[in-house]
Amino acid sequence: LPFGAPCCLIDSLISHGHGSSHSSSGGSTLLGYIGIDTIIEQMRKKTMKTGFDFNIMVAGHSGLGKSTLINTLFKSQVSRRSTGWSRDEKIPKTVEIKSVSHVIEEGGVKMKLTVVDTPGFGDQINNDNCWEPISKYINEQYEKFLKEEVNIARKKRIPDTRVHCCLYFISPTGHSLRQLDIEFMRRLSHSVNIIPVIAKADTMTIEERQEFKQRVRKELEMSGIEFYPQKEFDEDMEDKSDNDKIREAMPFAVVGSDKEYQVNGKRVLGRKTAWGIVEVENPHHCEFAQLRDFLIRSHLQDLKEVTHNIQYETYRAKRLNENGGLWCNLLMSSFLIPPISLSTSSPTSSWHIHISKP
Repeated sequence: LPFGAPCCLIDSLISHGHGSSHSSSGGSTLLGYIGIDTIIEQMRKKTMKTGFDFNIMVAGHSGLGKSTLINTLFKSQVSRRSTGWSRDEKIPKTVEIKSVSHVIEEGGVKMKLTVVDTPGFGDQINNDNCWEPISKYINEQYEKFLKEEVNIARKKRIPDTRVHCCLYFISPTGHSLRQLDIEFMRRLSHSVNIIPVIAKADTMTIEERQEFKQRVRKELEMSGIEFYPQKEFDEDMEDKSDNDKIREAMPFAVVGSDKEYQVNGKRVLGRKTAWGIVEVENPHHCEFAQLRDFLIRSHLQDLKEVTHNIQYETYRAKRLNENGGLWCNLLMSSFLIPPISLSTSSPTSSWHIHISKP
């Protein structure tokens, strides 16, 4: 179990209890209890003390309720803003990257949640290459982590600002994806875990919603876009079976709201309309509860692991291979030694190493 695993994950392992002296297939039989299983409780205690990080990005054009949905997911005012653009506020002329961090606590478990917003994305007349600042930001976080990792005297715990998940908000047109939607997801799907969601699902009927979901899945498949959870990362048949059900239900059609209303004697989060209350957490009204359970209660740790073991490792390998001297230069910088340059006097001559004087 990786360090920093949420306690809900550790709890499921603790339930096996003490006193198990039989071995698994191929192992040695224990003659008595020695306490190996207490490692789970030790990890639990350490996680309770240190907590863990989770960084989530939201992308999509303005007015789709991105900030409101994030606040609804974590049941607190954690997003940069929770309302649409006011009349006095101008839409950014270029894509901006803004992040805000909060430490939230539940059941003694602390989580540093960072929400990365992308105001200005998709809001211009000309949206060519508007994904580039977002891609640059994601790679900058990988670069920052890489530089910390190769330091000789590195920190006991490297601050993790890498984006673990990107919620991409699709406009509920009922027709098809915009070309910008396809381009964004195609270009960023290999560097970040993309989870597409259909925003403001209460603007469509149930039939329209199902047809639109199928159309979006088909368009993503035809464009060769793999969203999280990616099929190639399924670890076993049980994993594949669980993830297949999730993939078949995506993109989740959601509604966000931080307002409560009285329904049948209970206070519920919802949106009030002329014909009644749209209950955010009611699975018959929208798929918000499915998104929340998937994102937080079952796959949060996996999102972090895929980010570290797949996306970050891909970036790391590329950076260390694209320049033969990169690894040496990063290493030498830790010793404050001048960088090494590689050169040849002619195409057929042997390589010579030159160390520049300070």
